[in-house]
Amino acid sequence: MKRFNRRILISTMICTAVCLSATCLYLSRNLLLRYAVDQRIAKIEQRYRLKMSYQELSMQGLDEVNLKELTIVPINRDTLLHVTAIQLHLNFFKLLESKIEINRVNVSQLACTLIKRGNRSNYDFLFQKETQAAEAYQTSSTYANKVDRLLSIFYDLLPANGHLTDISLHERTNDHFVTVQIPHFNIVQNKFHSSITIQEDSCTQHWEAQGELNRSKYTLKTSLYSASAAPIALPYINRRFGAAITFDTLQYSLTKQNLPGSNIALQGEAKLSGLNLFHQALSPDTIHLNRGALSYHLTIDQNTLELDSTSTVLFNKLNFHPYLKAEKKKENWHLTASVTKSRFPADDLFSSLPKGLFANLEGLKTSGELAYHFYTDIDWACLDSLKFTSELTSKSFRIVQYGQSNLNKMSSEFMYTAYEQGNPVRTFPIGPSWEHFTPLDSISPILQMSVLQSEDGAFFYHQGFLPDAIREALIYDLKVKRFARGGSTITMQLVKNVFLNQHKNFARKLEEALIVWLIETAHLTPKARLYEVYLNIAEWGPLIYGIQEAATFYFNKRPSELNTEESIFLASIIPKPKHFQRSFTENGDLKANMEGYYRLIAKRLAKKGLIDETTADSIRPHITVSGEARKTLIRETPETLPVDENRVESKQ
Repeated sequence: MKRFNRRILISTMICTAVCLSATCLYLSRNLLLRYAVDQRIAKIEQRYRLKMSYQELSMQGLDEVNLKELTIVPINRDTLLHVTAIQLHLNFFKLLESKIEINRVNVSQLACTLIKRGNRSNYDFLFQKETQAAEAYQTSSTYANKVDRLLSIFYDLLPANGHLTDISLHERTNDHFVTVQIPHFNIVQNKFHSSITIQEDSCTQHWEAQGELNRSKYTLKTSLYSASAAPIALPYINRRFGAAITFDTLQYSLTKQNLPGSNIALQGEAKLSGLNLFHQALSPDTIHLNRGALSYHLTIDQNTLELDSTSTVLFNKLNFHPYLKAEKKKENWHLTASVTKSRFPADDLFSSLPKGLFANLEGLKTSGELAYHFYTDIDWACLDSLKFTSELTSKSFRIVQYGQSNLNKMSSEFMYTAYEQGNPVRTFPIGPSWEHFTPLDSISPILQMSVLQSEDGAFFYHQGFLPDAIREALIYDLKVKRFARGGSTITMQLVKNVFLNQHKNFARKLEEALIVWLIETAHLTPKARLYEVYLNIAEWGPLIYGIQEAATFYFNKRPSELNTEESIFLASIIPKPKHFQRSFTENGDLKANMEGYYRLIAKRLAKKGLIDETTADSIRPHITVSGEARKTLIRETPETLPVDENRVESKQ
């Protein structure tokens, strides 16, 4: 009995001690909370050189935190953040696991102000270099872990219920500003809704946002649309990037799924309607996309991001299934991408092209079927192994109606305008009515072949594109990290100069490729006529256009009278016509470094049967400039010769 009573006494004492400890912890929870928060604030203040303060911090019960008058001010900068009151209802059981999960939040009068004056801002601390510990984490953590961590924070911090009132986000750079006002943001049982007022300088917009966030299922659905008849215009974009973006409605959804091996999968959908986009780098005109959507399935593991081919891209009538895999190996990326679309109505492509992006093709009507295959494999550790394929094939294809431009206009006489730096400098007809026009059969065959072997040796055999040349250009551009070569064929150069504006942008290259494909596939202009046009519009010197002007300017001859050395010289200056003087010495002789080029072209002329081997061996860079060009043969510096990015190496 005594032993039993002793056990009861000990148990009672333990329970009493635990209860007393719990009671002490409960009674001192506010002190402990403030101590923990103050310690954290001190570290943040020291790391980012800012001042954080609050007026009151307390707990109600075991799961409610109240914070009043929170202020964040970077040292010697404007106030970044001020919140009048925050009330958080936390998940008590998650707290026991040292995790924060917000069940309900109430926020009133939150003002975040981003101010930049000159090179100083009150938010530049956000971009300071990471500490060694943070850098080590970034290096050691896998992509799956990083994304999972970010999404977990996002899902845990966004509550199932909440009410936010009088939210203000203000950005000012010198004399320009953007203000976002949210009077009320309500979250009820994971569903949210809000009205948003945007003011940028003198322009005011009213938006509506609504959606659903389900923490237990890791899903997010949201939509954004204008509260008025006017479309949504994204603020700040024009000022920062020189772009203008407007749209009618944006919808987005995301679901996260955990996979074996700590990998994750993301899937969802993004829809956009009534998009209008302008940026000079894309197109000189505003691009309009009536309907666009992306349904994506993305898998992320230790060092790889992979977009599954079950993903779907839709724009207007056209849809396709892209595949993309980006893998980080040590310090280099390895990218694989492909798109394969089997037979589909040809007009689905041309009627779906965004307006403003392909001006010459707007209104084009076609019949028949198309199929497309694209594949690229780029390993930055070994760029020479790059693989590239892009094939658009047709069946019973026919152009029913031309669009803004008559794509077969080169088949007969037409007016050509030459541009310099985007400005027209000369306009003249390409046909018999121009006194300097030279038919192909009146041009020296050696000159014709010299230019072909220098610019595009396979011109009469390919369909407008040289995949090997494009591949080699891509390899070179990636190595030098800029667009230095274009891999252009003669047909591509013709299309660029005859149909397209002179602004260099991404849209122009896409439109150029489509027009080349149409001309070659539909046989709109015979190859011989294309080459005739090329030799009559090519620039051979400053404002010297066409082979007749060139032959007169340099040699006081007709194009049919040019000898082998003169023909090879004229072929050599096509990539740099305005700098032809740099091929000469101060005495007016061709430089010795031209000898290798002369021997190369001479051997190719012999191989084509235009000259014999003995003659080819005797060819040297010796010419006599007797025309007007002789007056300008003055040595120029620097020695580096600018090369036309559209020139390609010859393909025999």
